[in-house]
Amino acid sequence: MSGMIERLPGWPPVLPDLFGWIETGVPGLHGVPGLHGIRVEEALTDNTYVLRAELPGIDPSKDVELTITEGMLTLRAERATETTAKHHTEFRYGTFARSVRLPAGARGDDATADYKDGVLTVKIPVPEVKAGTRTIPVRHG
Repeated sequence: MSGMIERLPGWPPVLPDLFGWIETGVPGLHGVPGLHGIRVEEALTDNTYVLRAELPGIDPSKDVELTITEGMLTLRAERATETTAKHHTEFRYGTFARSVRLPAGARGDDATADYKDGVLTVKIPVPEVKAGTRTIPVRHG
């Protein structure tokens, strides 16, 4: 599935996962300040596309925006820092964003979203595509 990274067969287990490198940062390189990725899980079961996103510490009623445009689901969230005193933190503050391509036929108008225990779950119906042969009439004249 798109968005999921798996270790390739034959690769040594001593190499860290690529996503881990992106998540923690490569020494000497810095990402875009204030923009962070969102970890997601995707599944297609029972004619429903399900996206689960880790968003701990977010107020979904004011800090989350979900949009569907041309077959792409985009999730944006923001976590603001509550203190201005200098201190050490490994928490992430700023804007979080992630876009994923939806399966063909996904009905975005019927999408639902729920937030519980720091996980946002988006469900989008995907009607079953019936395989078959279709005859196309040829117009004459």
